Amino acid sequence: MSVTHSPGTTTALLAAAARHEARVTELLRDLVHTPSPSAGEADVVAHLIEQMEALGYDEVVLDPFGSVIGRIGPADGTTRIVMDSHVDTVGVGSRSEWSQDPFEPVLRDGIVFGRGACDDKGGMAAMVYGGALARETGALPADVTLYVVGSVQEEDCDGLALEHVLTHVLPRPDVVVLGEATNGQVFRGNRGRIEVLVRARGSSCHASAPDRGHNPVYDLAGVIADVEALNHRLGHDDFLGSGSIALTKIECETPSLNAVPSTATLYLDRRLTVGEDPDAALQEIAALESVQRVGGTVELLTYERTSFTGTTLAQPKSFPTWAQPEDSVPVRAGLRAVEEALARRPAGTGHWVFSTNGVASMGKLGIPTIGFGPGDERYAHTVADQCPVRDLVEAMAFYAAFPAAYMAEVPR
Repeated sequence: MSVTHSPGTTTALLAAAARHEARVTELLRDLVHTPSPSAGEADVVAHLIEQMEALGYDEVVLDPFGSVIGRIGPADGTTRIVMDSHVDTVGVGSRSEWSQDPFEPVLRDGIVFGRGACDDKGGMAAMVYGGALARETGALPADVTLYVVGSVQEEDCDGLALEHVLTHVLPRPDVVVLGEATNGQVFRGNRGRIEVLVRARGSSCHASAPDRGHNPVYDLAGVIADVEALNHRLGHDDFLGSGSIALTKIECETPSLNAVPSTATLYLDRRLTVGEDPDAALQEIAALESVQRVGGTVELLTYERTSFTGTTLAQPKSFPTWAQPEDSVPVRAGLRAVEEALARRPAGTGHWVFSTNGVASMGKLGIPTIGFGPGDERYAHTVADQCPVRDLVEAMAFYAAFPAAYMAEVPR
């Protein structure tokens, strides 16, 4: 693809986005100020509905599971594009680690700091304004329907809410664009994962005479060592990198602090690269010599939670690996949008280290998916959670430019 603008040039679309800098920044600060843990997003969703309506979206609806959906363009467009950012956040952890109140956003040196600024409220704020900017500037093709989705419960179960939107609420889209942080690149995939428990059973007794029972916590010492060793011999893919496995939690069931536990449980996060199968990965853990020796049980976890709307969804905690081909129409369109809207040469394509809603849109449903979002993913889930204002402006321009760029890349 030829470069249509010289680096450093300000395009008309980027200039138009810059005129909304103060407002999109204020929206991000409002979103950060509004706590929205998974299943507790009601207030932030209400604010987004109000914003979309004020910006003149053609239709704004709340889906049964709690995600907000704003439409710009005809209801029956021949091309349908979904742009999605999740609106829930992880918790704050220890408040003592934060240099400021995580829900009192600070704007310092052109950067917004606060819980969710990077993951993923920066993407949400930019998408809300980017959609409006597409129509304001005439950049949205007449036969394109653009849906801007603020999905819920992603942090607890990535893909669950977006899958519900895509299968029960909206007509099947031609392409999905995710707003997770990409540090100015077009991203096109992430590793899949499974969440697993390994449980050992023992025999409880009084702690004053431990030989009368059997402590299952000690049994898990060998399992822990085997899990650590397994992490270093997993499969590798040149694009997405290696698979991985991490111990994330240990717990035991005991009558009291003066008793030997009756059960002990490890929780594992197993990341799957290209070519690794979720079922095979589960069996690989079950087949570990240490697990077999102690008679441990291995189970795939299940997620089930009621949303703030009262709707309950559930699914196994198995999330497929996905990678959009580099030469595909959505990727070419994303690179074109970077060139034409942001006036710079794209720095290739990348992938997320963490998991995204793409596990549903592309991984499960096979809908072509890419990502472009403000911020750098290394700040996600940290006390340095942040989003540069300049990134918000560029993301706005990108989202406004993408529909036309996509149509330009679709074969005629």
